[in-house]
Amino acid sequence: MTAGANHRRARGLLDWFVSRDRDVPGRGETDPYRIWVCEVMAQQTRIATVRERLPEFLATYPTLESLAGSDLDDLLRAWEGLGYYARARNLRLAAQQLVERREFELPDNVSALRQLPGIGPYTAGALASIAFGHPEPAVDGNARRVLSRLFDLAEPKLSGLEACARQLIEEVDSDLRAGESSRAGILNQALMDFGGAVCTPRSPGCEECPLAQDCLALQRGTVPDRPPRRRRAVLPHHDIAVALIWDSGRLFIQRRPVDGLLGGLWEFPGGKVEPGESPRQAAVREVVEETGMSIRLTGPAGVVDHAYSHFRITLHAFHAERSGGRAAAGQRSRWVLPAELDGFAFPTANRKLLVSLSERTGAAAFSA
Repeated sequence: MTAGANHRRARGLLDWFVSRDRDVPGRGETDPYRIWVCEVMAQQTRIATVRERLPEFLATYPTLESLAGSDLDDLLRAWEGLGYYARARNLRLAAQQLVERREFELPDNVSALRQLPGIGPYTAGALASIAFGHPEPAVDGNARRVLSRLFDLAEPKLSGLEACARQLIEEVDSDLRAGESSRAGILNQALMDFGGAVCTPRSPGCEECPLAQDCLALQRGTVPDRPPRRRRAVLPHHDIAVALIWDSGRLFIQRRPVDGLLGGLWEFPGGKVEPGESPRQAAVREVVEETGMSIRLTGPAGVVDHAYSHFRITLHAFHAERSGGRAAAGQRSRWVLPAELDGFAFPTANRKLLVSLSERTGAAAFSA
């Protein structure tokens, strides 16, 4: 491993990045708070979606203080459709912790950043380098792939990847003048973009790669094996039955526990269809178990298929009338008018159901 090779790798990445001039949300931003929101939103979300949703989110929550003071329902509604809702809850929780300590800006070092909810090694490195100009690596999935191939790492552990990234950072910072900020942020972004555009998981553009001369995996014929592929588990499938319970023109909705899956979102009561059980039977049983109410199903409301990150579901929905018992309205449950449903954040499958009902029959869909 020569210093010359690392210098060519680092300069090649920067030259490629500058020439690309890609329109990425948050690029060129200088406000650490806005960079933080952008980085978190971009995790596990398509860039096109972030580009569409980020401006409105930042207009609603323009400062760390506004995020800290946000209503959880309003925040989750603003995040609806972006998925991985723990990201939004952790953004809010981290902002609240800072404001409670009378700190109205993000800390500027990796150690302090890592103490905040939802900030792991990648996000801390990205913020420290991009927002604050510190020489810190930020290794996401794309950077992991590029570094694994450039340095031909058979077992690319995070510590080893960060060590390789630091070697490249040292090269791009080697000619800095006193007082100048590190170029690590630019290099980190270059690694991410390069992994998404050139050094792709399958069919990488090795023939046109500006780093080919110094790619050890290419020289050794190990590109397809770097990094080692992780086996994709078959996603389990669950049939879920829910009831749209009506009473005096209002619908019953309940809130999921904040610290669980899809935490804090609202939903129609229901649950998994057990073996030997029909969706109709499951809907009635789940409502009794969850709410204490007895219901009479009045007809189908729709069937929706949806895939989450670790499982798939088929949602069987039924219109129903309350026939006995009563669930107390409060923090975890509400009776709402159909017109009020847009003010609540629902899991995507529930929202798909409502959209489908509206598109099929308009206002008539919202009746028992």
